[in-house]
Amino acid sequence: MSRLITSRKRLARVRHVQHSQAAAALMHARDEVSQIADNATRVARVREELFQGADIGHGALLAARRELATRLERAGRQLDGALYDAERRADQRDVERIHADREREIAERLKDKAQAAREAQREARLAALPRYRRMQSRGTDG
Repeated sequence: MSRLITSRKRLARVRHVQHSQAAAALMHARDEVSQIADNATRVARVREELFQGADIGHGALLAARRELATRLERAGRQLDGALYDAERRADQRDVERIHADREREIAERLKDKAQAAREAQREARLAALPRYRRMQSRGTDG
């Protein structure tokens, strides 16, 4: 019975570590989503500010700003795609974390069940002893 409990404790520790790793991966993925969203917002803001309050006198200046606006628009679309991918990865990491949490809880219940079975077995052995032996056993345990 003790080997079973040791095995269940080890499984519970492994499941706990797996859950911790899944939670860390989820936090990393959420940070990545946040960073990409911030970058997309900044690119959009820079593109909007490009033509605000500017008195454009030369055609070359207008052409340069249009080229910059086009590049910023392209970068914004790429960031939108990256944001979509990052959000999908974060969702997948969340599913993995939920699964790891479920496995951890199952391992904990198995460990508790094995310990309860061991205690029940000890009580059954103690109850099977003659009365004078039970008194001696209880006196030495506590």
